[in-house]
Amino acid sequence: MIAPSGHPFNVKHAMAIIPSQRHLFDLPEEIGYFNCAFNAPQLHASLERLLAGARSKSRPWERQPLDFFSDAEAIRSLAARVFGGDADGYAVVPAASYGISTAARAVEPRLGPGDRILVIGEEFPSNVLAWQRTADETGAALITVPVPADGHWTRAILERIEPAVKVVAATPCHWTNGAFIDLGAIGAACRTVGAMLVVDATQALGAMPLSLAEIQPDFLVASGYKWLLCPYGFSLLYVGEAWRQARPLEESWLARQNAQDFAALIHYSRLYMTGARRFDVGEKCTATILPGAIAALEQIGAWGVDNIAATLATINARLATCLERLGFVLPAEGQRCPHMFGAQRPSAHTGRLVADLRERNLFISQRGNALRFSPHLHVNDRDVDRLIAALDELA
Repeated sequence: MIAPSGHPFNVKHAMAIIPSQRHLFDLPEEIGYFNCAFNAPQLHASLERLLAGARSKSRPWERQPLDFFSDAEAIRSLAARVFGGDADGYAVVPAASYGISTAARAVEPRLGPGDRILVIGEEFPSNVLAWQRTADETGAALITVPVPADGHWTRAILERIEPAVKVVAATPCHWTNGAFIDLGAIGAACRTVGAMLVVDATQALGAMPLSLAEIQPDFLVASGYKWLLCPYGFSLLYVGEAWRQARPLEESWLARQNAQDFAALIHYSRLYMTGARRFDVGEKCTATILPGAIAALEQIGAWGVDNIAATLATINARLATCLERLGFVLPAEGQRCPHMFGAQRPSAHTGRLVADLRERNLFISQRGNALRFSPHLHVNDRDVDRLIAALDELA
């Protein structure tokens, strides 16, 4: 849960620091991978289930109608157990853009000229492009919260939430530099003015604690291939209870109440399945993708999100100390998420640090003007020592 002070995480609240889990991933010893905000490595367990699922397509006569639904139901139950909320609130979607577009379609009938849609500066495109179209089609104004000079995103967003704002599209963690955004406070402000809160949690869910009960998002989506450790093409969408009767993005026969009775599909049901199931993507790839996602979510549940966050915070604290000593500028500690952060290079530095580190088999990324560091539990002390030594040499 987000600490009452608004600070994103306090390591002292976690139950355990997890030792390196490198043995669960396929990472050669010489690879130091600190780039999970780009794309996380895959668990051995996920790969094994993905291969088994791919093989099952070769034997379609063994597949039963219930197999089209069972993996998605397992995902819903797992997500509720690991991340909170109720299982009925989760939908299986293929991408964050699909989830945000679902939210935009649902809220569009409530928008019109004079209304405002609030997005944040330098946001990832998935949580902007759909709102640009929605603004164009409804006459609502798209308002961008500029990057705050003091790095305090929460305050900057709260200052712009007023009665004309009908949608706030936000994230718990800015994707370029890991800056913390207190969605508990923003959710409360949205409810005060009657605004809808749509959250892209791609860069946070699974790596830092989020309280759905506190945030109360109308819609929350997260791509699976980053901090959820899931296969590419899998994402989670959580839909608040008030929106579960809204129009879905597509009309899938798999979302209708008679879908499990294949012999009766010629009798078209006008009734949807319960909860957020109407928002599922039509072909959920139950045999080929969802088994790998189930393995990943099971492992995250076994580790515990609090413990993951605490462990990654200790790794990042070592890196942050090194970078600050070298003159890099980081978000203030109280405005920094535990699992990832961005660092701006000193003005005197003219090297190609990302490329130079890559030549040493050390992997980070650059987003905007920030060098982004985002480890996961595969990282060990040797990786950290090598990265710090390389930074000392190159920066």
